Amino acid sequence: MPSIIVGIDEVGRGCLFGPVVSSAVVLNEACAPEGLTDSKKLSPKKRKEISSKLLTSGKHKVSIGESTPKEIDQINILQASLLSMKRAFEDLGFDEKDYEDIEIRVDGNQKIPGLDPRLKQVTIIKGDLKDKAIAAASIVAKVFRDELVVDLDKEFPGYGLSGHKGYPTKIHKEAILKLGVTSEHRRSFKGVLEAL
Repeated sequence: MPSIIVGIDEVGRGCLFGPVVSSAVVLNEACAPEGLTDSKKLSPKKRKEISSKLLTSGKHKVSIGESTPKEIDQINILQASLLSMKRAFEDLGFDEKDYEDIEIRVDGNQKIPGLDPRLKQVTIIKGDLKDKAIAAASIVAKVFRDELVVDLDKEFPGYGLSGHKGYPTKIHKEAILKLGVTSEHRRSFKGVLEAL
């Protein structure tokens, strides 16, 4: 039986702007924060509060992996999402001798390619609702990505990034047509392609 459970989830697949971000979390269930669920079901304030507890308590292992807009355009969003998940797992820094004891729980129906075959991978559709470690990963990734995009709003003003976080809203698509495509936009995505 695996003794180490790693929950992995990604956010930002449907965005037109910025990286796709994954988080990997080894959750200490005995002191898991209250309210772990799909990040989309929580208010920004609650997400921030839970993410902060996960990152600062010292009781959980947490990491982040990203794939850039350029990588998304080169290998497609699904492969880039899986690559960001792989990077998140690798960033946890496990020793190979521990691999036999690890079970990776991945949100969705796709296993992460390129990981050591000794690592057991379990895919769970709607995993962020069914598994606390995946829920924790979804929250950490969402807070990290949202804060990153809010920071980028200062660098790329006029697109309304702080509001829509890079998703394909009417405001965002109109701003792309008016102001042009930035280096952080995904050029292979409908809503950006038209402005190239």
